[in-house]
Amino acid sequence: MGNIIDGKQIAGSVIDSVKTSTEVLEKEAGVTPGLAVVIVGNDPASRAYVASKSKMAKECGFLSVQHTLPEETTQEELARLIETLNGDEAIHGILVQLPLPKHLSSEPVIQSISPEKDVDGLHVVNAGKVATGDLDGGLLSCTPAGAMVFVRRVHGQDLSGLNAVVIGRSNLFGKPMSALLLAANATVTTAHSRTKELASVCRNADILVAAVGRAEMVKADWVKPGATVIDVGINRVDAPEKGEGKSRLVGDVAFEECAKIASAITPVPGGVGPMTIAMLMANTVIAAHRKAGKTPPKFS
Repeated sequence: MGNIIDGKQIAGSVIDSVKTSTEVLEKEAGVTPGLAVVIVGNDPASRAYVASKSKMAKECGFLSVQHTLPEETTQEELARLIETLNGDEAIHGILVQLPLPKHLSSEPVIQSISPEKDVDGLHVVNAGKVATGDLDGGLLSCTPAGAMVFVRRVHGQDLSGLNAVVIGRSNLFGKPMSALLLAANATVTTAHSRTKELASVCRNADILVAAVGRAEMVKADWVKPGATVIDVGINRVDAPEKGEGKSRLVGDVAFEECAKIASAITPVPGGVGPMTIAMLMANTVIAAHRKAGKTPPKFS
């Protein structure tokens, strides 16, 4: 059995660093990091995510502001709120919980957030900085940033000589993950649904990252012996063994069989998930430092 990467423990260490950085910023500059979370509608999963993010922000010592808007909110009303938050000096990070209700378009909302306050790292300015290798000038997308913390804990800062394969090419994860691995000197292949002989491509990976949204797609014979496997998938599957109508969470990797081949592997749940919220907090404190003219901390 390979080393199981404890996402909760590593996320906890990042949060401890965020708390320390918050205290230092308040002491040296009199600035409290401010995070505004915006949610539209009544989706239960989104509400649970927002509640956990707001709770963590308070735990980190942030000014935590939550805007809960009704389902029937218009595009114009949402745009006005973002404009107000962009101009609010006490707010350093703005997060709009996705997905939005079907009548709203998310892309104009994301692109209307000031890049300096875009703690989700989704604005084209921040995405462009990652793509061009400027990792210190913008804000990194939270999930790939968290996945890179895992990779560095296993392999160190410099990935020279290592082959990395990312399965998935989404703007949200796949593309920025490939860019971050490339910036750390890995030789990177971005694979996807149209890749031929995907299993043999994956077998060449020293670092294999799966982000496709297909339950347990990656099997043991896809994994190079001794590889590091990062599973970003979150899929709900039937679990009749738990009782009628019950389900359980699994990743994109068949964990039990791949854990016997890999040297390090993330579980689902308890792997990448906790890191996403931790890196959101890290981005908020980085944004607050920059606004105060202070050198931002690094979280790796």
